[in-house]
Amino acid sequence: MSEKTILIIEDEEDILALIHYNLTKDGYRVMGTASGEEGLEAALRNRPDLILLDLMLPGLNGIEVCRKLKAAPDTASIPIIMVTAKGEEPDIVAGLEMGADDYLTKPFSIRVLSARVKAVLRRPRAEMAPDRDQAAIHIHELIIHPGRKEVLAEGEPVDLTFTEFHVLHYLASRPGWVFTRYQIVNAVRGEDYSVTDRAVDVQIVGLRKKLGRYGKYIETVRGVGYRFRD
Repeated sequence: MSEKTILIIEDEEDILALIHYNLTKDGYRVMGTASGEEGLEAALRNRPDLILLDLMLPGLNGIEVCRKLKAAPDTASIPIIMVTAKGEEPDIVAGLEMGADDYLTKPFSIRVLSARVKAVLRRPRAEMAPDRDQAAIHIHELIIHPGRKEVLAEGEPVDLTFTEFHVLHYLASRPGWVFTRYQIVNAVRGEDYSVTDRAVDVQIVGLRKKLGRYGKYIETVRGVGYRFRD
């Protein structure tokens, strides 16, 4: 296989060493940093193929690191796997909302880590990169710009997370079509993505709230999923 570069952002030395050793043994080029600030610098400097990001970091925490990486054009398309000691859904959802692609809860097996890394790296990078040539979508009073990751409601910008934007874009690109939660997850994240139906519902609730009176265009189809009203 072609050598892929993986950046580990993890402040626990034993865990960093363990992951570093095993991924190197799997044939990857591996870099490690112990803080969020160092991780951001390393990601911008080296443009890795994948980032393993601990959420519980000193100083700049993992959620903030994820947000900054996904907001920067040079690192927005780099897939991120969160590594966290917390198994609670709110922590997982928070990371997913910022644009993370998968998660692992400590303690985890090396075999599971290896499988998750391979699954994420198998996804075409283009799926996660912005398509700057794609036309803007105009529906009712909303304008959705895929390349700029921008949504305007009556000319006013709507502040969405990385995942919220992609869920909205997916629904609005086919107005009137009904999509299951499984279809939404696959379209936004790709196959083999571990996430609950509840996490999709969280995205929809956030979208409706941020879109204000235009949130009514996202309709729930009971027993099936969601659609964007045409």
